[in-house]
Amino acid sequence: MSRALPKYNKRRVAVIGGAAAVVLSGAVIAGSALAGESSRNDSTAARTLAASPGTISCPDVASRLPAVPASAQAEIDRNLTLLQTQIDEANKRLVDTVGQGGPNFVNNAILGPLKDKRVATVNRMATAIGRTAAKPPGLDALAPCTLNAGGTGADTGAGDGTGTGAGGDGATAAPSAPASTPADTGAGGDTGTGNTGAGAISCPDVASRLPAVPASAQAEVDRNLALLQTQIGEANKRLVDTVGQGGPNFVNNAILGPLKDKRASTIDRIAISIGRTAAKPTGLDALAACTLTQ
Repeated sequence: MSRALPKYNKRRVAVIGGAAAVVLSGAVIAGSALAGESSRNDSTAARTLAASPGTISCPDVASRLPAVPASAQAEIDRNLTLLQTQIDEANKRLVDTVGQGGPNFVNNAILGPLKDKRVATVNRMATAIGRTAAKPPGLDALAPCTLNAGGTGADTGAGDGTGTGAGGDGATAAPSAPASTPADTGAGGDTGTGNTGAGAISCPDVASRLPAVPASAQAEVDRNLALLQTQIGEANKRLVDTVGQGGPNFVNNAILGPLKDKRASTIDRIAISIGRTAAKPTGLDALAACTLTQ
């Protein structure tokens, strides 16, 4: 025969039951909150991963050098440090430009200029060694670098047109303006939606700013002056060949920027060749930058 619970026991059961319900409800709410937080974190992580631009990888130059003469060691060390600085700057630019540009943006605006800088740097190293020993050949083959895509990047530095913007994040170029629309405005001011083909590239004249050139440096100076003209011709050809490509600042990033780097290296070689037997001219690097004229 069942016995009725005392009143105080009934109250205790009710309290315990209510507490259990609260605990269970709290567990459900907490679980839901944690699940929501986990979902948000996973989503954020996924977006971060998708935007990961990867890193730039370059051939090691130091291991490919022959024995370095003591007289050249300091210059070699400086240039090896400069090579690393160039890679670091390119990797920073890779991160800073995620989402910019269109197909081949990384090739044109980052890997291309980096290659030009590395060519000039390894050539200076070869020249430094060659002053007192056999000049090492073929170092310029170590200049090109590639993109190791850490996220979804598809730019490989091979110029095959498979890249999709900075770090291959899927960004595509904005539709190009008609060729008759003068979107590129002076000083490389590419304010439109890509290379419209308007205008031509104009650069400061270097020959007229040189001091008297020693006879021993004349041939080298002439070669480099001719190279400066070749570089302008190539940049103008690229301006024509890339009409309709890229987004805002395409001309600055992919044509005027690399041209400035090439000219800076060439002008530096001119100053060095003069400085071997006369006062080295200063301030010539101010002539490296070019503009887009209408």
